Amino acid sequence: MDKPAFEDIFMELAVNLAKRSHCIKRHVGAVLVKDTRIISIGYNGPPSGTHNCDEEFAGEGCARDSKGSCSLAIHAEQNAILYAVKNKASVEGSTLYVTLSPCLSCARIIFSMGIKEVIYLKSYAEYKGLTSDEGVDFLETFGVKCSKYSGDIAHVTEMI
Repeated sequence: MDKPAFEDIFMELAVNLAKRSHCIKRHVGAVLVKDTRIISIGYNGPPSGTHNCDEEFAGEGCARDSKGSCSLAIHAEQNAILYAVKNKASVEGSTLYVTLSPCLSCARIIFSMGIKEVIYLKSYAEYKGLTSDEGVDFLETFGVKCSKYSGDIAHVTEMI
């Protein structure tokens, strides 16, 4: 049996974490890794102890802010970083696997926290209808390596 690459395992975990999201609009998962070890995970949704959008606002989702984004949601990347910091784990020098490339706001946080690499499954720009991935552009400008995932997660879950 061929062993799956760590990159495939981490991206598959991010995909599965996204399924935990309570967001009506979009499910996103994130995994923070350092030296092939998972240091934190996250998915998008409201802060712990507030409303679950798919339960409280089942039809329309939570209220939108002035830019049309969810007013309650914490992005998957933010949740993974916050959980690591809350548990006193350093994210500096880590790699972030995420199912949707970071928005500009998340990119600023990723850079500020010293994360060295971001591997994303899908483009935020394509999802939002933008001309470019502003978050990826920002990160690359300041030396954070970014790449679209090109592996294969389909074979990882096959069991013999």
